[in-house]
Amino acid sequence: MTRPRVGRSSWGALLFCLGGLSLASSAWGAPPPATAVGQGALDEGIPRVKATLLTDVTEVKPGDSFRVGVRFELHPGWHVYWKNPGESGLPSEIVWDMPGSTVGPLEWPLPSTLRTADGFITTYGYEGEVLLAAEARASEKAEGFLQLSAAADVLVCEINCLPAQLMLTRNVPVGPATVKDAEHVPAFDAAHARVPVPAESTPYQVALALDSQTLTAGQPFTGTLTLKGAEGAPAPAVEKDFFVPERIPGIAQLALSEVKGQPGTFKVEGKASLKVPPSHPRFLGVLRLGPAATPSHALALDLPLAPVVAAAPASPAAPKVVAATATAPATAPAAGSEDLSLGLVFLFAFLGGALLNLMPCVFPVLALKAYGFTRTVGESRGRVGAHALAYTGGIVGSLLVLALAVLGLRAAGHGVGWGFQFQEPLFVAAVAAVLVAFSLNLFGVFNVGTDGTALVEKVDSSHGLTRSAGEGVLAVVLATPCSAPLLGTAVGFALAQGPVTVLATFFFMGLGLALPFCLLVLVPGLARRLPKPGPWMDHGKKLLGFALLATTVWLVWVMGGLTGVDGMARLLAFLTVVALGAWIYGLLQDSTGGRRVAGVVAVLALLVGGGAGLLRFEELRGAAPREASAQAWSEEAVAAALAAGQPVFIDFTADWCLTCKFNERTVLQREDVRAAFTQHNVAFFVADWTRRDAAISAKLAEFGRAGVPMYLLVSPSTPGKPEVLSELLTADSLIESVRRASGRVADAT
Repeated sequence: MTRPRVGRSSWGALLFCLGGLSLASSAWGAPPPATAVGQGALDEGIPRVKATLLTDVTEVKPGDSFRVGVRFELHPGWHVYWKNPGESGLPSEIVWDMPGSTVGPLEWPLPSTLRTADGFITTYGYEGEVLLAAEARASEKAEGFLQLSAAADVLVCEINCLPAQLMLTRNVPVGPATVKDAEHVPAFDAAHARVPVPAESTPYQVALALDSQTLTAGQPFTGTLTLKGAEGAPAPAVEKDFFVPERIPGIAQLALSEVKGQPGTFKVEGKASLKVPPSHPRFLGVLRLGPAATPSHALALDLPLAPVVAAAPASPAAPKVVAATATAPATAPAAGSEDLSLGLVFLFAFLGGALLNLMPCVFPVLALKAYGFTRTVGESRGRVGAHALAYTGGIVGSLLVLALAVLGLRAAGHGVGWGFQFQEPLFVAAVAAVLVAFSLNLFGVFNVGTDGTALVEKVDSSHGLTRSAGEGVLAVVLATPCSAPLLGTAVGFALAQGPVTVLATFFFMGLGLALPFCLLVLVPGLARRLPKPGPWMDHGKKLLGFALLATTVWLVWVMGGLTGVDGMARLLAFLTVVALGAWIYGLLQDSTGGRRVAGVVAVLALLVGGGAGLLRFEELRGAAPREASAQAWSEEAVAAALAAGQPVFIDFTADWCLTCKFNERTVLQREDVRAAFTQHNVAFFVADWTRRDAAISAKLAEFGRAGVPMYLLVSPSTPGKPEVLSELLTADSLIESVRRASGRVADAT
């Protein structure tokens, strides 16, 4: 699709440059030094913005005030943003560095309200030319020259958005008296006249009345704002786009509309953000009175709003609960597309837990349990039911412990989700050490409860149940990085509800995870279909040991994502210490008396010393780049891409999430998928949740999810309605969604 061009001819560029030279040589006085001028945002070789560092003095006296500012000259049709850019874009920023002087806050002239051609996106900014100024004061001890430096960082947009970082410098002589620059003072005065005036410093009286005494996080609110002139006189009439809100912590949306027939009376409509702010929000914005040609009548409003409170948790007994506000496609039962009953949530949890058995992180443990079950059937069929109950108890019990940990962290104010413990390097190291120990046991390096004497056989009858319960715990530990289909929806819903719902959801999930093994016990005939015990079992046992080592390789890779190559090396060294300790224990296992005690003490000392010396990950950080075409996710970057007309694909992932890795290898890295992304100019963002990230956790919660993967596809035509894709991607469905988001569905035919 050919995007429109505004003033793109060589004549337009020439006129723009000549106009800039004319202004510089006439209206703005003598040309500023070359170091005070910068150009940026190159588009087809043409700079779309020119910035100049200006002052309103030619000489300054120590201790006197003067004004500094950056003038932005924009190519026709292009704009930069106000301090609140609106629904897309980035606020313009100027950072001052002026040794020997201090600089106050920027004065922001009243911005224009800008809309895309389709009217879907509203932003606030400046076209043509704008001077962003501030008041500075020279030090009492200033002498010689004041060195003025300004680092301007702006996003310059037409249809495309181009960032520009400009460094501007100049010197101002210090003398016995402050000398005003007659050419530049009018420009500063004109910019100051466009700055909104605090309402309390005018004869106008402003009052705000909300329809509720508190605002609920994530919920809309309404109210009335009234404005009266001096001695109760009615306020001037307003024209279109008379109100520009500021960015307000705790408030997601804020708008004013004039009440017809009641001059000076405005209806307030807003929405509180999902996160409760630490302090009460305030009503901040600019109200322009009269026609747009009289910006001096712009009032800066600063009024107290009601406090924002958290949404009350839904009752577990409630028949219907709305999970989220985002819409999801009909192809996936994601939160937000419909109401979820508790029965459906529990069913999702049960089925999702059952599907976890097919995930590569859990399958080795299931295979290990199947091997143990085969041995148990051959030895004593009467113990099969007890092993099944122990295995189920280990799963359900550990999941309930995990649920209690989640509730405790949530009560302490921390946002947590499914698999959150794999964001901790020490936890990953502990799980890897357990898997190495399990595998060495299967290889025969040491034995647990397999002695042939009558005493040990008696111990094994109880130890076997403990082992079954432990295998259930291990299955849960390895299952949490995986998010099976349906499980993400169920857990995401549960973590947003009350404690009873959280515990019940995790309970049903545990029953689903234990289902395959229990079927072998409860369904008549299935146990008889298992192969009879024999020599093959010893070979199978060692094969399962290699399966557990393969899982350990994955954990070492996870550690690399958390702490980098150095962290991987430390973990491998510690696993070597664990293997050495297991070998020493195996040598002394059959010993008696003091020799065995000394061996156990030596192994414990080896593990403790090795762990204390090697498992120190605080100063290490992972740096694992993903797709070369992918960018790190942020709300600002997504907004900029949408403003540029690009569809946006966001991959919420983590290195410890095997479902995420499966989707990356089988779908996201396919040539036809990459070609579709390129053809439709899709901006690809990665939200990496490998390490704890509050912003990503909040975004997942916004869509009713508690863990990764989650995939969002946002169309620039409907930026407020992202499509939530299935947790198990397919190339065909993803390509079709990309075509739909780009508005080129017809290309598929």
